[in-house]
Amino acid sequence: MSDRREALGANLAVVQDRIARATAVAGRAVDDVELVVVTKYFPAADVDLLVDLGVRHIGENKDQEAGAKVAELSRRDLVTVHFVGQLQSNKVGHVAAYADVVQSVDRPKIVSALDRAVGRHDRTLEVLLQVSLEDRAGRGGVVPEEALRLADLVGDAAHLTLRGVMAVAPLGGEARRSFARLREVADGIRAGHPDATWISAGMSGDLEEAVAEGATHLRVGTAILGSRASLG
Repeated sequence: MSDRREALGANLAVVQDRIARATAVAGRAVDDVELVVVTKYFPAADVDLLVDLGVRHIGENKDQEAGAKVAELSRRDLVTVHFVGQLQSNKVGHVAAYADVVQSVDRPKIVSALDRAVGRHDRTLEVLLQVSLEDRAGRGGVVPEEALRLADLVGDAAHLTLRGVMAVAPLGGEARRSFARLREVADGIRAGHPDATWISAGMSGDLEEAVAEGATHLRVGTAILGSRASLG
């Protein structure tokens, strides 16, 4: 376990240095960017080690894995759990029970289902709109032209708080250009929803480009945790 902690700590330091350099180049304060460590396929023990190393935000993609893992965390009170995977309507009720943030809201049906589910837990949930930055379907996301309408639906929901937007750079695309487009969408939404200030963009391979285009949250997994692990 001590070897794993050392490895995670070393990788985390490298990523934090990359973020510091990227924010300096962009003329931004490093505190303006939040690191969300994506822990899918890795055990709760790794999350506990990351929390001990100072990580306070984790991201999960798979509902069945995430729910069980979050229940095992020794310091759940110190962790903000972001659900960042595509969300199916039949999983909404379960996700609403453990997630603090859902970054992948991309259609009206999910907005209404989340609002009802969170209401049953008598709390509020922070959400981001996932915006599609590519032409082909399959990775989820609302098209930019429909994002404002979806933002208004979230804004009208009783138990949801709109925090901003999220996107994944298209495979084989130019990340900086894609993130610039996301920033335009974010600016348009913020005009009517001034508290929607988050831009979740950038992963292990393109976090610098995301920071340059105003990302406030980076979703980094492989660069910190390594290649995919088996949960057995």
